[in-house]
Amino acid sequence: MTPGSNIPLTAARVAVDVAAPVRLDVSGLLLTADGKVRSDDDFIFFNQPSGPGVTYQSGGGSTPDKITVDTASVPPGIEKIVVTASPDAAGQSFQGIEPTATIRDADSGSVLATFTPPQLGAETALVIVEIYLRNGAWKARAVGQGYSNGLAGIATDFGVSVEEPAPAAAPAPAPAPAPAAAPMAPPVGRPVQGPPPPAAAPAAPAPGAGKINLDKGRVSLQKNQTVSLVKGGKPLLSQVKMGLGWEPAFRGKDIDLDASVIAYGPQRNHVDSCYFGKLSIVNGAIKHSGDNLTGEGGGDDEVIVVDLGRLPQDVTGLVFTVNSFSGQKFTEVAKAYCRLIDAASGEELVRFDLTNAEAQTGVMMAKLIKQFSGEWEMTAMGQFVKSRTVRGMVKPAAQAL
Repeated sequence: MTPGSNIPLTAARVAVDVAAPVRLDVSGLLLTADGKVRSDDDFIFFNQPSGPGVTYQSGGGSTPDKITVDTASVPPGIEKIVVTASPDAAGQSFQGIEPTATIRDADSGSVLATFTPPQLGAETALVIVEIYLRNGAWKARAVGQGYSNGLAGIATDFGVSVEEPAPAAAPAPAPAPAPAAAPMAPPVGRPVQGPPPPAAAPAAPAPGAGKINLDKGRVSLQKNQTVSLVKGGKPLLSQVKMGLGWEPAFRGKDIDLDASVIAYGPQRNHVDSCYFGKLSIVNGAIKHSGDNLTGEGGGDDEVIVVDLGRLPQDVTGLVFTVNSFSGQKFTEVAKAYCRLIDAASGEELVRFDLTNAEAQTGVMMAKLIKQFSGEWEMTAMGQFVKSRTVRGMVKPAAQAL
């Protein structure tokens, strides 16, 4: 599976395990339609290994931890079970670690799907896959959303009460009678029994955490964050424009960049590329506005028009890229962005501003991935590549799908 892709489940009982070169803690959370747990009882992990329809099984360090979901036993009102993973060693990130989630038929053991999240770095916890209910049918989706504040960040984001350990008190100047012993605070990320602690600022999820749709209007994405192109419960399948823009970082200096879009099939196979040298592909469903040689001036520098409803069935992924054919690096570029626009109304739907730069000649700005349900999802990327042309972007973009 690739990030954002989904499959229908052919088994009522499925098991999800997450393997990595290091030991991981795997957990499951039962979520309602608002994306929250009903109570701390819906957080399933090694200290609370069972809940309604969901169980946890430790691998004991020799095999991966496992979350099993019996969809027939999941209670009404629960629409999603997210499976999370975090390194067992305190403070360890996923840098250099490639966890792989395997979804199996829990009864036969046969593999239904596997997913390895790409491009991990400082994340210390992941929502790796989700088992969810859509139109009466259970499905599995590859997620790969990271948090930099560990399991506590995930738990807080989904409504589980967590309590930070109290800071050590300064030593008293003189001995005093010992107060009555107070209950010890549980470790970070473990459910707190009883009333929640006094209000405190929740741990902020890392950029990229959470998924939203278009119901509340214009969406401003952070790197790795995803928006579902759904409004009012209906997938957006009309004509959209991807506007890409940039400015020279140094006054009086032109910057010649080229915007492109690469189309892929279900197996990450390259279908075609649309760029200044090929302004129309897939029977006109994708069109390019032409080349901008300077980057000067307000508004979008180059525009790519995509008719989502006319895309052929064999196009399931689009990656929007920008390259510097002349060899200028993105450290010489300012205010690079991409924005998705409703072609009919001119309304800006989604925007992603590139806030960092690397001394490279190519960048993958955003991707659109078609879901099994037919809807499209847009993810902000901001991943730099050493390539001056769209041809050199085909392979790294496929790997990033």
